[in-house]
Amino acid sequence: MYNKSNFQNPKHQKHDDDEHETTATKKLSEISHFSHKQHKLTFDYSESPFQCDGCKELGIGSRYSCSLCDFDLHTHCSIPSPSLFHPFYPKCSFHFLSHPPGDTPRYCNACQKPLKGFLYHCFSCGFDLHPCCAKLPTVIAGDNNEVRLLLYRTVRSACHRCGQKGRGWSYRSSCKRYNLHVACVREMVVESWHEGKGLKSVVESGCHKGRGGKGGRVKRCCEFAGVAVQVAVSAVLGDPTALIAGIVGSLVSRT
Repeated sequence: MYNKSNFQNPKHQKHDDDEHETTATKKLSEISHFSHKQHKLTFDYSESPFQCDGCKELGIGSRYSCSLCDFDLHTHCSIPSPSLFHPFYPKCSFHFLSHPPGDTPRYCNACQKPLKGFLYHCFSCGFDLHPCCAKLPTVIAGDNNEVRLLLYRTVRSACHRCGQKGRGWSYRSSCKRYNLHVACVREMVVESWHEGKGLKSVVESGCHKGRGGKGGRVKRCCEFAGVAVQVAVSAVLGDPTALIAGIVGSLVSRT
């Protein structure tokens, strides 16, 4: 059943999203950053995955980098918002920090992965978010708008990929048949990267390892996996570039 407390209403996030979009789409050709004072960082784009030196998480596509030092930052980490609010935590005020507070290991409330670098932290409640997780889109739609994913804080059904519950936030299809953990979206790309495969293998992995049935359900599974990859490359990995989503869409059509 639809739960207002779980769903991130796009209207509530509009101001923050608009502000972030304005900043991100400026695409300054060169910036100075406190984490790399020795050189300026240049805006770059590559379809090869990279490790962000800010949040220490995987990235792809748009970034700010120093070619002399092999230093890369997500755009979210390059030009972060000093603070932000998230509808999942209406009583919290998240503040950008360059490293986790305290000596105890901390984990992102969205993906449940360890926090090793840049983050957003609420000092009142102790909640933490990776910069890219904090900016996850609330609604993802396929090209034909038949497959829509909604972001939930919790869902009762098992993840389409891992078959488990829990593990933080999930994207759920509007038909409520499919769920995918935010963490699993990233793992799909990480596995493909380590195996030396391309984005197409991520789509195939989502189809083959999923729990879809026969006939029409298999087709729906492939559509869902394709949208999930778009989420991965455009949100979880920190790049809103539409070009990558278009590339993935063409791969899905040929799968």
